[in-house]
Amino acid sequence: MASAVSEAAPRPIEGAGENGWRGSGAGYLFLTPWLLGFFGLTLGPALISLYLSFTDFDLLSTPRWVGAANYVRIATSDPKFVAAMHVTFLYVALAVPLKLAFALMVAVILNKGIRGLPLYRAMFYLPSLIGASVAIAVLWRQLFSGDGLLNRVLALIGIQGPSWISDPDTSLYTLVALSIWQFGSPMIIFLAGLRQIPKDVYEAAEIDGASRSQQFWRITLPLLTPVVFFNGVVQTIEAFKAFTPAFIISGGTGGPIDSTLFYTLYLYQEAFAYFRMGYASALAWILVVIIAAFTALAFLSSRYWVHYDG
Repeated sequence: MASAVSEAAPRPIEGAGENGWRGSGAGYLFLTPWLLGFFGLTLGPALISLYLSFTDFDLLSTPRWVGAANYVRIATSDPKFVAAMHVTFLYVALAVPLKLAFALMVAVILNKGIRGLPLYRAMFYLPSLIGASVAIAVLWRQLFSGDGLLNRVLALIGIQGPSWISDPDTSLYTLVALSIWQFGSPMIIFLAGLRQIPKDVYEAAEIDGASRSQQFWRITLPLLTPVVFFNGVVQTIEAFKAFTPAFIISGGTGGPIDSTLFYTLYLYQEAFAYFRMGYASALAWILVVIIAAFTALAFLSSRYWVHYDG
């Protein structure tokens, strides 16, 4: 009996125990830089920020616990928060679909097999690399100022253009145009997705008499929905995080009349202009929740409109 129990007992895994840890030491050693970065630069500051969101903290004195007072004030008596939410949601609603549509249009054109495709691809991708930089934001401000290049071109045909970035009715749309101009990154991904669609599908559609428009809406777009989904999620998150263009073009004020007061810019003002770190931390966590909610909604809805192979 004892012999049977002994035979049924699980055998120790070869290499486990002290020898196993010793053998895995090299792996953990290589993981150490990432672990230090994750705990020291991501998880640690995030948890500290969560704690500070429940305090009154101005960087100079000890944080004072105030409970949910920061969140209550944001929800009930902060008109700047309402203005920032309105500007940010309008920007996301305009910039993301227009940017994706423009990127898809260019990708479809480039997918026709034109000559010099690598050159065009690099040229179109370049704005995505430098579009969020301070230099481009400054250039954008010069283009759309009252005496900027756009108004000078319009003057040649007898049109007196407004000061686009000083007019609250048009200032936000200049930032939307800047976002669309940075279409290179989603365009490259769309182009890669288009290259994966089998050619024989289009050949069969042509034999059946399908027009180019019907091929796009009934073949290209349905087969490209996983790429549309990916680009949509990424670009939505990036739009919610947009900061540099609004900061440079408005001079850090979010003006005129809060028309370019992005959520991230308002958060920056609270943290580094008024040194209300606790309040800014609460704003940051609300932004995290908003982005997480949009991402979760996208994943939940994907089962109804994203078509994967098989």
